[in-house]
Amino acid sequence: MDRKGWVMRAVEALRFATFKEIQRYLDEEGEAFSKKELEDTLKALVAEGRLEEKEGTYRLARKKGGREALEKLFGD
Repeated sequence: MDRKGWVMRAVEALRFATFKEIQRYLDEEGEAFSKKELEDTLKALVAEGRLEEKEGTYRLARKKGGREALEKLFGD
């Protein structure tokens, strides 16, 4: 699993998590990330729309409507 996969797994397991909680989860799973790696991965996931960040707490992004899924599937 890549870095994004591990971070998504941590956030899925924790639901709402701070940076330190995510870091602790990853350490317990045996996946040691540097602080910079984790920060960069979290920023990338937020930019992709897969995670939401509010006041230092991360969670899975809310699912958008079925319309977006259909647009991705069939295009314009």
